[in-house]
Amino acid sequence: MAIVLETLFKILFMFLLIMGMVPALIWAERKGAAFIQDRTGPNRASIAGIRLAGLVHPIADVLKLVFKEDVNPADRHHALYNLAPWLVMTVAMSTYAVIPFGDWLTVGGQRIPLVVADLNVGLLYVLAVASLGTYGVVMAGWAANNKFTFLGGIRSTAQMISYELSMGLALMGLVLVFASLRITDIVAGQGELLFGFLPKWGVVVQPVGFLLFIVAVFAETNRNPFDLPEGESEIVAGYHLEYSSLKFALFFMAEYCHMVVGAALIAAFYFGGYQIPWLPRPVLEANAGLLLTIKLAALVLFSAFIAVLFLRRVQRERGKFGDARDREPVLGMVFWAGLAALAAGGLLLRPWAVGPVGADLVATVFQVLAFVAKVVFFAWLFIWVRWTLPRFRYDQLMNLGWKVMLPLGVANLAVTAVVLALV
Repeated sequence: MAIVLETLFKILFMFLLIMGMVPALIWAERKGAAFIQDRTGPNRASIAGIRLAGLVHPIADVLKLVFKEDVNPADRHHALYNLAPWLVMTVAMSTYAVIPFGDWLTVGGQRIPLVVADLNVGLLYVLAVASLGTYGVVMAGWAANNKFTFLGGIRSTAQMISYELSMGLALMGLVLVFASLRITDIVAGQGELLFGFLPKWGVVVQPVGFLLFIVAVFAETNRNPFDLPEGESEIVAGYHLEYSSLKFALFFMAEYCHMVVGAALIAAFYFGGYQIPWLPRPVLEANAGLLLTIKLAALVLFSAFIAVLFLRRVQRERGKFGDARDREPVLGMVFWAGLAALAAGGLLLRPWAVGPVGADLVATVFQVLAFVAKVVFFAWLFIWVRWTLPRFRYDQLMNLGWKVMLPLGVANLAVTAVVLALV
């Protein structure tokens, strides 16, 4: 029973992390695109007149898609047409099962590893499950009985075959370096130091592999500049052209779930996962009181600074709009002032005197926060790249995959093997 509860807790954490980031990423995508293109972005939807800089729009989008009419093509394959969006979403949510989001959590004297399934072949599981997502895309393209959706499915298949080869070769270099297919072993190995000062992260020991992997992840998630299966300028909307309402919402959410999982894989394989540079677990536990005090003090100062900025905005823009938008800076000031007050209250509890049990918990929290911060950064990188680079032509996509990345992957693997044999 205890094992079941532990597993459910870990599944719930990762599920909430991914699904919680989906609406946040949708908002960040739309506002980030607006920022890059020098425009305002979404700011019209409101609740009781409060717009919150467009944060209400993801809620409006969900309600719109749920209650929108579900229009289905007449000549579709009923079973496969209905199954495809659920398959894509299920695959997107299943990949995270082997990604560790922390070292361990001690409960009742028992150490609980913070990974849903610590498989001996976790790396192979990632490659196997990720490739299944293409079946949903191909299924959607074929079952809709539309030439544009069919072309999108075919493009997705060719893209997956081309870039999964490079992804596998990039990861094989990591397998040689860390001598394990278990992702927890790979992440734990990145907690070591090279030459006594350089973190042994995957990006340090496999820089070429990192470049190959991140490009392949962009291709696997069908994000710009690799969104050929959806190329609006060529095939209207690609494989999901004939989908509407909740089915389209599933494809839409699956793309952002893939972004979060892709960001988590980049962080785990090449940026230490939950590891904090120069602060291994024993150091975190030994200095937990000091680190917690510094963190709370920094949170007090930062939150108070943001609250003061909101206060100045309240004074500067009083009565500017003449409606509920005038109250939004007040809400921001109250939120950040409340956060500063909570952090100050935490300092009154004497965090520097935390005991062994508290030190263990603090170390776990710091590691989980480090992992989440890396995931958020790389998720934003997906958005940044999408609105910076133009879409490839299809021949350019294939040339990059077969004539550039594949030879580089083979060369990187050969050089890694030779260096390890010599060193």
